[in-house]
Amino acid sequence: MFADPGTSGGTRLFYLIVAAASRAPYEETTVSAQYSKTPEALARLTRQQRRVTQDDATEPAFRNEFWDKKDAGLYVDVVSGEPLFASTDKYDSRSGWPSFTVPIDPTNIVVKTDKAFGMVRTEVRSAHGDSHLGHVFDDGPAEAGGLRYCINSASLRFVAEADLEKEGYGDYRSLFSNASTTSTSTMSTASTSTEEISR
Repeated sequence: MFADPGTSGGTRLFYLIVAAASRAPYEETTVSAQYSKTPEALARLTRQQRRVTQDDATEPAFRNEFWDKKDAGLYVDVVSGEPLFASTDKYDSRSGWPSFTVPIDPTNIVVKTDKAFGMVRTEVRSAHGDSHLGHVFDDGPAEAGGLRYCINSASLRFVAEADLEKEGYGDYRSLFSNASTTSTSTMSTASTSTEEISR
């Protein structure tokens, strides 16, 4: 689901998000599992995970689990398990938070206007778990579509490439077998700004 140009914080960002939704190979990926927020899943959350996903908090920059992780694998919603991002689309934004250029499946992402802290930004939430993930900006790598999904580590669970089938994410194996030796994980962009103080 996408933000409306008039309410998302800018027409440019809206069209970048729409363009990203049509990028291959994600549209060829099929997901058979059902994902949802359950009381059992919420009970397993740490205090920090609950603050971020349920109370829309932001974890500290550079002091979180995945900001500099480079291993191959999927990042899924820590609450629902729905697949959100792949390591092949992760890059160093120098912001101190995990940053991605595109979601795995746009239908698992919801974007909405966030006017907290006196700013107008575009919040990113998971579609099925309704977890607060972070925000999306239009200052990402131009060669990868121009988007920067700036995401809290506490909202994510990492599934290593070697464990995809075991954990029920085998449909996403092709994302890694088709990855080139030079991926967006090697990109960097100096994107840190004053808006990052609360992401």
